[in-house]
Amino acid sequence: MAKITEEELVARIQTEVTDALGYGDKISEHRERAMEYYYGQPFGNEVEGRSQFVDSTVQDTIEWIKPSLMRVFASGDEMVKFNPHGPEDVKMAEQATDYVNYVFTKDNPGWEILYSWFTDALLSKNGIVKVWWDDYEESQREEYTHLDDMELQVLVSNPDIEVIEHTPYAEDIETYNDVVISRRRETGRVKIENVPPSEFLISRDAKEIQNARFVCHRVRKTLSELREMYPEHNLGPEDLGNDEDSTYTGERDSRFEFDDSYNFNLGESESEEALRMYWLHESFLKTDFNGDGITELRKVCTVGSYVLQNDEIDSIPFVSITPVKIPHKFFGLSMADLVMDLQLMKSTLMRNLMDNMYNMNFGRYAVLEGQANLDDLLTQRPGGVVRVKSPNAVMPLTTPALEPYSFQMLEYLDGVRESRAGVSKMSQGMNENALTSHTTATAVNAVMSAAQSRVELIARNFAETGVKDLMRTIYELLMKNQDHQRVINLRNEWIPVRPDAWNDKYDCTVSVALGSGNKDQQMMHLSRMLQFAGEAMKGGLSIVNEQNMYNLGASLVKAMGFQNVDDFLTNPANAPQQQGPSPQEQMQQMEVQIKQKELEIKSGELQLKAQKLQQDAQESAVDAQLKMAELQLEREQKRAVAIGAT
Repeated sequence: MAKITEEELVARIQTEVTDALGYGDKISEHRERAMEYYYGQPFGNEVEGRSQFVDSTVQDTIEWIKPSLMRVFASGDEMVKFNPHGPEDVKMAEQATDYVNYVFTKDNPGWEILYSWFTDALLSKNGIVKVWWDDYEESQREEYTHLDDMELQVLVSNPDIEVIEHTPYAEDIETYNDVVISRRRETGRVKIENVPPSEFLISRDAKEIQNARFVCHRVRKTLSELREMYPEHNLGPEDLGNDEDSTYTGERDSRFEFDDSYNFNLGESESEEALRMYWLHESFLKTDFNGDGITELRKVCTVGSYVLQNDEIDSIPFVSITPVKIPHKFFGLSMADLVMDLQLMKSTLMRNLMDNMYNMNFGRYAVLEGQANLDDLLTQRPGGVVRVKSPNAVMPLTTPALEPYSFQMLEYLDGVRESRAGVSKMSQGMNENALTSHTTATAVNAVMSAAQSRVELIARNFAETGVKDLMRTIYELLMKNQDHQRVINLRNEWIPVRPDAWNDKYDCTVSVALGSGNKDQQMMHLSRMLQFAGEAMKGGLSIVNEQNMYNLGASLVKAMGFQNVDDFLTNPANAPQQQGPSPQEQMQQMEVQIKQKELEIKSGELQLKAQKLQQDAQESAVDAQLKMAELQLEREQKRAVAIGAT
């Protein structure tokens, strides 16, 4: 097959862009309308002299959902976790988890990215982020002293070194040099940025980004910016031609219309060549450019028909999320799509109610023509007098009272919003009747869980279809591009990180906390389990050990919002192990133990002999006492006989 020329490739891109813009016109109209509702812009059906009230249902719904989503993904330091495939991968998986989270939250404004990403998705159907490896050059200032001429020559021979200051001086007969240099070093980092939905184009048959036939980032750039991005082309206006399509779309107008920030656009002026604006199309398409019969993914950057870049790549650097995913389609539904009609109906009802109240407070009058002074009647002042020529010349007209069904209708519409968006008064903390004396905790939790089920589903959609892909992309970019060691502070330790040594088969898990209940419930359950485990250990039950107690305590600390568990608890698995004695020391200990045993035996024998001698002595003493008693008795008997004889 013949190789595709650049002219044919440009024609293909222009066709794809035109088709994607046509497909996106309808989508863009929906997003434009949602933006106007979000900012509370008039509907266009307002009547002069009547109420022009605009309800804020769209804005309220989105702004009440966002805190729950931000709390799920951004409340801790570990938004993503990589699971090891074997025991040998545990340490590396922990390092990958820590470093990927570090790159997202520290190297990039992670919180701001999530906030804008979620806002775009909730308001404009799909939120888009772009993630890529950004190569750049950095300079480092270094100082060297007392260099001889040979050392200086070797130093400055490096083409990446530029001499800033040079001070030669002589000592004795030798010449030495003090220099200050700037050392250039090629490096890079993972860069993440939000893409406005109006700048993102995709083929109409696409179901997901990575399998799409055509994807494009269409953005306005000045000639100066293009020259900085592509210095090798030495661009001039004659290269890029005339870019007549310089107008903003209605969607972009609606994004900035509320504060009039789009009216001042210096770049549209042609008075300065460097500020002239052009459409830059960064296109990603599947094409058989080399003619081998197999399509490959290419990145082609064009301005008009001028090709700035044409490279083969591995993947498309965009990640999308949508709150309500429609099967087999790329674009889903936004929360604005679900509640815009409610905002229109509530605004209409409120306008009618307010007009009715105005008429009741400032009533209308029937006046007999020529029988009343109209100047007096139209002048509103306390105690004012209206001059009339006949009785009943001025009579008030009765204004019908407000219908109670109108207020019931407003409550009904609020209920519809709750069921569609999952945003209830109880979940917002606004229902004064939620915690009455007869309302049990179980009932409150049941109502809260039902109200949060919709938000939980949105969070799960974001996690599984967007956040997980973003974190896995960061992981792959680090592993492919960072070929140098970086020392960063992880888990209160300065750890060297080398991503190119990581395993490329790690599974990615995104932490979504809504599925396990709120944190108060988690802390309550963990506290009870910790109490039970403590009582079991005191009772001597073998079902709990020190490691189990540490795991429960660590989970409780994390549930409280503290990520650094080591500040509060000590892991028994990390306790220093006591080293055993050497073989020589063991022999000496055994000899000492044997001698001690022999001494104990001899001591026992001596104690037995002493006890026997004592016993023998006691027996001899008893025998002597008996003999003495017998002799004394015998003497007494003889003395008695002698006395009887006399």
